[in-house]
Amino acid sequence: MTISLPSKRVQQVDQRPGSPAIRHFKRDIAVTLEGTPTDFTLTATASELAVRDTLLAVRSRLSERGVCEDTCGSVELVMAEALNNIVEHAYATDQERDFLLKVSIKPDRLCFHLRDGGAPLPGLCLPQGKLPDHTGPRDDLPEGGFGWFLIRDLTERVAYERRDGMNHLTLEFLRNAP
Repeated sequence: MTISLPSKRVQQVDQRPGSPAIRHFKRDIAVTLEGTPTDFTLTATASELAVRDTLLAVRSRLSERGVCEDTCGSVELVMAEALNNIVEHAYATDQERDFLLKVSIKPDRLCFHLRDGGAPLPGLCLPQGKLPDHTGPRDDLPEGGFGWFLIRDLTERVAYERRDGMNHLTLEFLRNAP
């Protein structure tokens, strides 16, 4: 099954310092979903819009399989961080590149395997995921740096490997965590 959205030109305003004010891109997203209800694979072109569509597809499948809302929320947050890291860091150039996500829903746990051909993680290892300093006035809080902390905190197991020019990230969750 392929979930696709109509192709049209989309304008995105980026207000981050140093970013071009407006980026134009063609919205031609296809998230391909194959497999069974409990073991499925999604492939998509790495883009912010494909991340959103992938998250919707995964959450829908998890809900259909009876995964509790708290676990669905944790999975969605972690997957958003991981997929956005692929889009923003691994594929930092404007090249259109794909990512693959394999999902396995087991009786006691959820297993996610992400694969992309982007730049490797620095040092070929997972970031420590330390919580950045969040003391002081709200306006002085860091904008980023929380992603790997959240990923490590919300998963039961996380593993990274660079193999054959590809990044392989495995994320596991307890199925219905307390």
